Amino acid sequence: MMDQVKIEDTFAEAFPMCGTRLIITAADCELADIAAGEFCGNASSVIGCDAEAGIEGTVASADTLDGRPGVSVLAFAFDRESLEKAVTARVGQNVLTCPTTACFAGLQSDLKKDRIKVGAQLRFFGDGYQFSKKLEDRRFWRVPVMDGEFLCEDVVGTVKGIGGGNLLICGRTQRETLAAARSAVAAIRMVPDVIMPFPSGIVRSGSKVGSKYKPLKASTSEKWCPSLRGQTETALLQDEQAVYEIVIDGLSEQAVATAMAAGLSAAAKSSGVTRISAGNYGGKLGPHHFHLHQLGAECLPAS
Repeated sequence: MMDQVKIEDTFAEAFPMCGTRLIITAADCELADIAAGEFCGNASSVIGCDAEAGIEGTVASADTLDGRPGVSVLAFAFDRESLEKAVTARVGQNVLTCPTTACFAGLQSDLKKDRIKVGAQLRFFGDGYQFSKKLEDRRFWRVPVMDGEFLCEDVVGTVKGIGGGNLLICGRTQRETLAAARSAVAAIRMVPDVIMPFPSGIVRSGSKVGSKYKPLKASTSEKWCPSLRGQTETALLQDEQAVYEIVIDGLSEQAVATAMAAGLSAAAKSSGVTRISAGNYGGKLGPHHFHLHQLGAECLPAS
């Protein structure tokens, strides 16, 4: 099946972002999952959201600071100031408020310029009753709440991350193409240091820059819409009736490359897939270019 899937000779174009990791814990897995999911709400694309965020994975009780079940989340924004504002607001609204939770830094930095303030800002909710504690060189704030205390790390480290790694999976039917996309998502979820910020990890609404309506920053990419075939210039082949995009953000270039290769391999093994492509703007959007033939060289024959 793999040799029947065309891997286009193109590249995904990604751009620099500022990224961070938080570890959210709670009394049980259900509450930790809920808090993490709420933190990541409305965070699919910086086109219309304050950040791009997603769940990286679960963290075993043995590996968390407080010995409770945890969830690792990643968040990305264009700059550190925007990231700090988004992360602090999301923790304040969706983690502080959730029963039994605590919030810890998943990244550390010795440089002040590479940190964002989280607990350092949320402590003021304690209205003067909050107090801090130090564990070696890390400071935590204990904020009184109605079921005890909310424990939150003072600062969280950041890194120069990457946003916009992507795959375009084209197929003969919606059902088959969606199954292929789900296989790609499952493979990518096994890769550390990356997230897929869109719902289910899959994008149905591919976009282009700009619109005929001036207020819009982006609009539907008509070339990839099967229903518009015949009305506009199309990028679709004759037997292609569905396209799904996988968008990947990562803490490093290598992490995004590894995730794209994993997704590429999984999708290409799926029934009904005609080809796999990627979105780019001719190199004008960002400096990180992930060439599909290069990524697939170890797992697929280049077409």
